[in-house]
Amino acid sequence: MQFKGAFTALITPFKNGAVDEDAYRRHIEWQIEQGINGLVPCGTTGESATLSHAEHGEVIRICVEQAKGRVPVLAGAGSNNTLEAIELTRYAKEAGADGALLITPYYNKPTPAGLVAHFKAISQSVPLPFVLYNVPSRTALNVLPATLKAIKDAVPEMVGIKEATGNLQQISDMIEVMGPDFNMLSGDDFTVLPLLSLGGCGVISVVSNIVPDKMSGMVKASNDGDMKTARRLHFEMQPLIRAMFLETNPIPLKTSLTLMGRIGPELRLPLVDLLPENLDKLKGVLKGNGLI
Repeated sequence: MQFKGAFTALITPFKNGAVDEDAYRRHIEWQIEQGINGLVPCGTTGESATLSHAEHGEVIRICVEQAKGRVPVLAGAGSNNTLEAIELTRYAKEAGADGALLITPYYNKPTPAGLVAHFKAISQSVPLPFVLYNVPSRTALNVLPATLKAIKDAVPEMVGIKEATGNLQQISDMIEVMGPDFNMLSGDDFTVLPLLSLGGCGVISVVSNIVPDKMSGMVKASNDGDMKTARRLHFEMQPLIRAMFLETNPIPLKTSLTLMGRIGPELRLPLVDLLPENLDKLKGVLKGNGLI
């Protein structure tokens, strides 16, 4: 399974403290209608850290069921507890996901050898293609190119990486080391177009929750060699991308979707509502882009 194009890191809508299945299904359907290339349930944007294991499995199952094979589903299943990551990956496989998105263990900061052992243990227990998620801002650990190569050599099930360092030199080095068949996906909406120009194949995006057509259109234009269109869409999205990170993701994103009438306003603690001054800024950007 090749994970290429624009994938949306899906929000998880809540209603009265539970997963809002109806809103979630509508959101998934809209994403596919708008041309998104793939779906990623249960990532950071989906507030996976506050989902119970039962909810985690249910959110993946609903996504797979609603997608109906039209686009691939790459299910978030990572943890800093290897046994828990195995369990979550098993949920993803049993639900019919096409692959798993596995974050590097956060907080406990394993060595490179520990990373190899972690991902090898998951793959030996639950054979399923997976994309490694490298996001040092949340994990306090950066996977360097040599470590990525060591993981791939030991664990063939790793088919790509979601690279969220924003470090184009590191991205270039990774592509050089890993070769053209490795799926290099941006995990940073600000740098998708530069990553594509280096040979990356797509993005797992936050902003595509609100503009799936623009993000998928930019990736397609770049892959088709239409850089004029790709640059236009890149710069059109930049104000929206900045707005999505006025506060911790997914606070501004879920607020945007609420203002757009697509979901209810619920977040789960410890996330709380957007500050009033940032809400005003967000509304201005959304209005300026014709979204509200």
